Amino acid sequence: MKNIDKKYFRQGINFLAGVDEAGRGPLAGPVVAAAVILPKDFYHKEINDSKKLSFKQREKLFDVLINNAVSYSFSVISQSTIDRINILNASLLAMKNSVGKLKPAPEVVLIDGNKTFGADRKLIPLVKGDTLSQSVAAASIIAKVIRDRMMNRLAEKYSFYGWEKNKGYPTKQHIEALLKFGPSPIHRKSFLKKIFNESYQSEIGFE
Repeated sequence: MKNIDKKYFRQGINFLAGVDEAGRGPLAGPVVAAAVILPKDFYHKEINDSKKLSFKQREKLFDVLINNAVSYSFSVISQSTIDRINILNASLLAMKNSVGKLKPAPEVVLIDGNKTFGADRKLIPLVKGDTLSQSVAAASIIAKVIRDRMMNRLAEKYSFYGWEKNKGYPTKQHIEALLKFGPSPIHRKSFLKKIFNESYQSEIGFE
């Protein structure tokens, strides 16, 4: 997993960042992106795409990463902004904001996926980057842990939807709760149009 990262270090890059997001698919809650610069000599064999790790593994690695990173940051884009600019643009904005907060500024940024955002440094999109680059995988872990913790806190206030378990994703329990209780202020209205009929959408102000 570190071979791609090493490629840039061999080119003389000192500060290489990985960036990834968590929460593109859920019906509720924000999208969160994280960016991280790891030391050139850092390696941890358990680091992987956050979706392939257990809750305990992610929590353990989160502490390892934030304690060893040269720099890390994250950005949260709310469900209302997602509805306004769409999830792709919201995800790219979150990643751009996260990279912009890093100090020192990275010389090269590895981005999970096939899209980039405007920045005054070299950006490298990597499809399935969280399985190819240690830096991107590290960012995926940080973003995932932060977003999951946010959804756990929101679940205490909006207890109908089981967010402590599904984190806002469209599970059967979540959809059944939506149909029974309706959406919360934390739901992404633009994601619910296939669940509710047109008359209900009009009633609660879907755009």
